[in-house]
Amino acid sequence: MKNGILMTSLSAAIVAAAATQGLAQSDDAAKGHHGKRFSFEELDADGDGVVSREEMQARMQARFDKADADGDGKITREEMSAQMEARQAERRERFLNKMFERKDADADGALTMEEMRSDRADRMFAKVDQDGDGSVSREEFDAMKERMHKRHGKHKRGGDAETGQD
Repeated sequence: MKNGILMTSLSAAIVAAAATQGLAQSDDAAKGHHGKRFSFEELDADGDGVVSREEMQARMQARFDKADADGDGKITREEMSAQMEARQAERRERFLNKMFERKDADADGALTMEEMRSDRADRMFAKVDQDGDGSVSREEFDAMKERMHKRHGKHKRGGDAETGQD
């Protein structure tokens, strides 16, 4: 009975995750964040134009098997951590590749300060420098922080959001 409940819950979670990732994929693709998650064609393994529960479960099983490094049918904290680190490393590599493609003007595999400099940073500084005096006061800095908090919410990830300390 417990296995049946577990499988039903797992199936529901897979469907929800797939729906969420599908939305995130289209949104991320438009914004260029984190690259492609998976495509409908990848889920539709038999190519019949629909994704069956079995195909969704097979995808989940494949992801589980990839994380289950020792093949014992269980994922330990260490295996989960290793899988997460591998995904982060892949994202980092894609980010670096895109950055160097965009900014390495002389294609020498290194970025100078001039190549790193961007108009975006100048525009951002101008927005923060509300009075246009060429410097940012404490008040202007605090106002910028408040605008960012309102726009993005206060994201506190494993530390003090105000000080940046753990």
